[in-house]
Amino acid sequence: MVKSRYLAVWPVFIVGDDPATLTFTVAADDLELVRDTQAIIAGQGSPAADDATPRRQYITAQVRQRLHQRGFREKVMAAYRRQCAMCHLKHAELLDAAHIIGDKEPGGEPVVPNGLALCKIHHAAFDQNILGVDPDYRILVREDILLERDGPMLRHGLQELQGSRLIVPRRADLRPDRDRLARRFEKFLKAG
Repeated sequence: MVKSRYLAVWPVFIVGDDPATLTFTVAADDLELVRDTQAIIAGQGSPAADDATPRRQYITAQVRQRLHQRGFREKVMAAYRRQCAMCHLKHAELLDAAHIIGDKEPGGEPVVPNGLALCKIHHAAFDQNILGVDPDYRILVREDILLERDGPMLRHGLQELQGSRLIVPRRADLRPDRDRLARRFEKFLKAG
């Protein structure tokens, strides 16, 4: 060990807590196992076939999170009365605040008129241009999806939305911006 030099070790886990002394105990993972796991993930190794004791494996990852997302979500959820704008689902843990225009694009500000409260399936379908919303708040389903035959989720969760109307906020100034919807709807039409 060299004085004033530090070795970063990860992942680490909190394994003990002593509120009386305001201390906690940290356990560093086995560095050899971490290197093996990283090699496997990078495609440069393989798990030992004879390993009789399976181990839960984790890797530390860096995630970029939009600073405005929490505030944007709360404002959108309140405007839409905490329900999906497409299917009325009212379980907050299954709802997202979806951007009409992505926040990296011009016009993609984190404001309620650029947002929709959508359940996770409708959010994903909207992002993948399976569902579109025209400037008159009409929901349309991509043609190939309408022709597809599958199970009840496809039929009831997506296909039956064809031609229905979006649930919008009561206050006119919080409703989806028609110009943004028109821009987004062009992408939907090109995807079909």
